[in-house]
Amino acid sequence: MTAQTPTPRGAFEMLLAGNERFVAGSPEHPNQDAARRAETAPAQSPFAVMFGCSDSRLAAEIIFDRGLGDLFVVRTAGHVLGSEVLGSIEYAVSVLGSPMVVVLGHDACGAVAATRAAVQDGTTAGGYVRDVIERVTPSVLAARAAGHTKDADFIAEHIRHTVDLLLDRSRLLAEAVDAGKIAVVGLSYRLADGTAHLVTTRGIDETAASVA
Repeated sequence: MTAQTPTPRGAFEMLLAGNERFVAGSPEHPNQDAARRAETAPAQSPFAVMFGCSDSRLAAEIIFDRGLGDLFVVRTAGHVLGSEVLGSIEYAVSVLGSPMVVVLGHDACGAVAATRAAVQDGTTAGGYVRDVIERVTPSVLAARAAGHTKDADFIAEHIRHTVDLLLDRSRLLAEAVDAGKIAVVGLSYRLADGTAHLVTTRGIDETAASVA
């Protein structure tokens, strides 16, 4: 790590501090002025990769109270994973030096709800929405097999599954976690109160990780 780059734990604490400000209604809006725009124009060094759901209520820079150059954001419906997502995340880690990858899910996720309905009813959507449902299906099946019935449990299972899939499919990310260079964290965001809660972590001791 360079002097300017936080450790994985430091990056995690920066995210949580920003979320606490957002929840309290006292955001600082850091790094959103003309000086920061000029500073980041030549190059970027985001302290976290945010791989989240595309839901319009899940704007990462707002809910974590950050600004330009802070977060490298990748979003897909239901945070489903494909090669282009893996390439984007690997780029942020290996080229830009980001010390943290966050999988950000949320309650009332439409992709998870649609997949639960498809599994239960045996129906599916048309077009490429079907591809999204197919990629979320393993998480829904795992949650059902575990006896879960609550929305929060299905969301948490899907977040854990995405974290596992990232590390299973990307040797670069897995080796970086093993070497202590990065952490991969799963957070669940609550739409009503704005809080982000820890679901799972690789590279930071989960028992010591504080959450909002």
